[in-house]
Amino acid sequence: MSIMPTYIDLFAGCGGLSLGLHNAGWKGLFAIEKSPDAFETLEHNLIEGKKHFDWPTWLPKQSNEIDKTVKDYSAELKALQGSVDLVAGGPPCQGFSMAGRRNENDFRNNLINSYIDFVKLVMPKILFFENVKGFTQAFKKNKEKGVEYSTYVKQALGDAGYNVYGKLVNFGDYGVPQKRTRFILVGVRKDLANSSEEMAKSFFTLLGTNKEAFLANKGLKAETNLHNAISDLLKENGLEPTPDYKNFQSGVYGRSNGAYQKMMRKGVSNKNTPDSHRFPKHRPDIEAKFKSILDTCCKGKDIDLKTRERFNIKKHTIIPLDKDDKSPTITSLPDDYIHYSEPRILTVREYARIQSFPDWYKFQGKYTTGGKRRTQEVPRYTQIGNAIPPLFSEQAGLILKQLIA
Repeated sequence: MSIMPTYIDLFAGCGGLSLGLHNAGWKGLFAIEKSPDAFETLEHNLIEGKKHFDWPTWLPKQSNEIDKTVKDYSAELKALQGSVDLVAGGPPCQGFSMAGRRNENDFRNNLINSYIDFVKLVMPKILFFENVKGFTQAFKKNKEKGVEYSTYVKQALGDAGYNVYGKLVNFGDYGVPQKRTRFILVGVRKDLANSSEEMAKSFFTLLGTNKEAFLANKGLKAETNLHNAISDLLKENGLEPTPDYKNFQSGVYGRSNGAYQKMMRKGVSNKNTPDSHRFPKHRPDIEAKFKSILDTCCKGKDIDLKTRERFNIKKHTIIPLDKDDKSPTITSLPDDYIHYSEPRILTVREYARIQSFPDWYKFQGKYTTGGKRRTQEVPRYTQIGNAIPPLFSEQAGLILKQLIA
């Protein structure tokens, strides 16, 4: 067994949680991620790039579904009992999300049961579970065992041998330049302590008390805003051909402003063109519309009814961003937001900065997708929009290490 504490990342996505745990001194055993697109990014950066995982020979090093993994490798998973400190990660959240159409019957909601089955097989010391705020709120026609899914999960994990405690946490309070509230649940196996429930609760207390020192050590402040995060990525800095996409242009680095940007740019081999900083090709009328919105609408809030009527906008959300504030919760739809000073949507790299992914972290696959392909493909914007910010998961990882020390 590795000297470092070990974990398995379920529903790993492109690796936001794993990157944070890597930075906090954890060693990954393996990760389960269904999407080949997201797995390709995880593989490029953490599996191959950082050699972060001690991948078992019995599990294919590829995108895998949790249902199939539990079914096909139940004996191998059960054999891991006693060697896994942490199972981390939460099931996909679209069925619970307040940003979309909450659907109690969304098939993705059933992945919670797969998660619980996985935990029962491996029986790690502790659990770290993340999901959207809507996970804690009842559906109008709820037919589940609890009032809301969070209650159901707490009961099921309690039956499996864990004391759990959950709270809503705003990642923006932990140095991430984004207002992003998520439900965090921590579980501690009942045989580890006389009061494992108090251990689970202590995670949140320690997380809060450790925050200031953690950020100060990196030269950061909790109040990091959009200007602090992406002001060196402006289109006005200049353009170069996009390295990985023909007939597109990418931005070049401007002068680094402040500790957050310096941290993001640390370890970047290309000092001129950031990865995935490809600008969209907006039509002139779209740019004119965006410019008018930037000039006339309130920053940081959805556009008003008058503006909607003027431009005949049917879209659910369009928010001109405020450089002096944190971003609203970024989603998988980049056209929900307009850059705070340029008439355009954000680039993938700006998305990544807002989620606290460092610039060396290279995203793989398509930039965007549409139509029916949305159900099969997970392009770069979506990978980032679905991720846990590494800056927060690093802080969580440090506290989780304390719980098992």
